[in-house]
Amino acid sequence: MDYPLPSSFLETGAQQSSEKMSSPTFTFGNGFVPPGAAPAPAANDVIETTTRDFARDVLDASKDKAVLVDFWAEWCGPCKQLTPILEKAVRDTKGKVRLVKMNIDDHPEVAGQLGIQSIPAVIAFVKGRAVDGFMGAQPDSQVRQFIERVAGPMGPTDLEKLVAAGQEALAAGDPQTAADAFLAALDMEPESLVATAGLVRALTVAGQLEDARTVLARVPDLKAGDAAIAGARAELELAERAASVGDTDALSAVVAANPADHQARFELAEALAAQGDRQAAVDHLIEIVRRERAWNEEAARKQLVKFCSPDPAKGNRCKSATQAMLVPPISPASCPSSR
Repeated sequence: MDYPLPSSFLETGAQQSSEKMSSPTFTFGNGFVPPGAAPAPAANDVIETTTRDFARDVLDASKDKAVLVDFWAEWCGPCKQLTPILEKAVRDTKGKVRLVKMNIDDHPEVAGQLGIQSIPAVIAFVKGRAVDGFMGAQPDSQVRQFIERVAGPMGPTDLEKLVAAGQEALAAGDPQTAADAFLAALDMEPESLVATAGLVRALTVAGQLEDARTVLARVPDLKAGDAAIAGARAELELAERAASVGDTDALSAVVAANPADHQARFELAEALAAQGDRQAAVDHLIEIVRRERAWNEEAARKQLVKFCSPDPAKGNRCKSATQAMLVPPISPASCPSSR
């Protein structure tokens, strides 16, 4: 929608010279910089303005980039809820959008001319014109959708880039680089569950099981059921059991000597899975089910379900296990990691 502005606000104010400063490159707490990290936003991407400076700070500035004007007041509770969300979203655009804040108690004229009767109110200006807006406190997702509507796609945030870098490093078998990336992500967002889960997984792969357990213990009980956290916990528990089992060669020898020793075969499967050889682990579990499905309250079948994954490659593994066991299909949707 268009918001009509009085002619007094359309007049270009006197241009004030300002020294241009180069934006430094983001450097995170532990020195890890995600691939493609963008420069930090300029300091003037979030500013306060006055009635006198509105034309310069908003109308003129909007000719180069989208400008959001946040109308607020000290007594406004919802304004205080919206402010950090709005400022963070704008900073995440890395200079594509400017946020200009206007206290309506100190400077009521512009809000009055725009017909704003409730705050917080955010109006977007592009090319000198008011083009869109919203009123009331909004969640982060809605604010980002609004920004993308007026300024185009924001792209992944630095937090998302760090998490992606950590996941790629884990997939490449580099737990140290992965841990650095996840730690950097947690420096930015200490409550990030996906980064916490990634760090637990990286520490688990590196064999630092006590450290992984310590990190996991910091997750609040109310968030312990998160899918990423649950998956990381399952991997850690598997590694802990494998560590207590010991040498796979010795277990393999026991199983070879007595194929009906289901306990030894089960422990061997867990150890192999912890070492990354999940296909061999699945094969041993299938063998237990084939020989004695009800053994230990169907422990082998239940472990097979845990090994399921929505990942296509692992999904095929679940399918082969189902066929071999001649039991009702184990669908990826039934696996803890797919919830």
